[in-house]
Amino acid sequence: MERVILIPARYASTRYPGKPLVGLRGASGVTRSLIERSWRAACGVEGVDAVYVATDDARIAEAAEGFGAQVVMTSESCANGTERCADAIARLGIAPKVVVNLQGDAPLTPAWFVSALIEAVENGAQMATPVLRLTPDTHARFMEDRRAGRVGGTTAVMDAGGRALYFSKEVLPYTGRVYGAEEQVPAFHHVGVYAYTPDALAAYMAAGPCALENLEGLEQLRFLYNGLPVTCVEVEAEGREFWELNNPEDVARIEAVLQREGWE
Repeated sequence: MERVILIPARYASTRYPGKPLVGLRGASGVTRSLIERSWRAACGVEGVDAVYVATDDARIAEAAEGFGAQVVMTSESCANGTERCADAIARLGIAPKVVVNLQGDAPLTPAWFVSALIEAVENGAQMATPVLRLTPDTHARFMEDRRAGRVGGTTAVMDAGGRALYFSKEVLPYTGRVYGAEEQVPAFHHVGVYAYTPDALAAYMAAGPCALENLEGLEQLRFLYNGLPVTCVEVEAEGREFWELNNPEDVARIEAVLQREGWE
């Protein structure tokens, strides 16, 4: 196996317990769980050798096996999705050239986002993650979430070469203004997908947790804190609206996209 996608999923989410099994109704009226929709998104990526749901919860494992997914049981001690991916690879006994972490709360992830990350790692990046320029509408939604005290999407700040400088659940950079429909927003949405080499995963595990990842609740900050390079790959939505399921309020937003775009 050279390219493997892992979908880390845990039941005991602090903000939204049981989130992977939350149902999302599609255009045909069929309701599928969040984890199934994320798995279906992963299966749509071409050139991948295997897709696994990685979990420590029997309820998620049973649901995943029920819709046909391969499952790898992982340790309950995994602090985040990246640690769960490292544990899953070790338990599977495989050493793929590229390990993709497609987080289980991102069922709208387009296949070309993942393909772009795989290409970046195969071209020399140790760890790559996609960023999407915020539209004025999405920027307004991010700001609305923050005013309401909700944790919405994550933003990324990069240097001139596309290497990550910082990730935050705040809307960065701060501009203090509202953008018109035709304006370009100088901020990027970090999409919760990662591709790593096995060496990058090993370095992450050896480094251990850091203060920044604990403060922000963002696993990728461990790479930056320890001087491990993160390559940000700018991707295009190509007309598709992208939204992660972070809060109960996001269910209606995602269902609206599923129904508008004709997803079953």
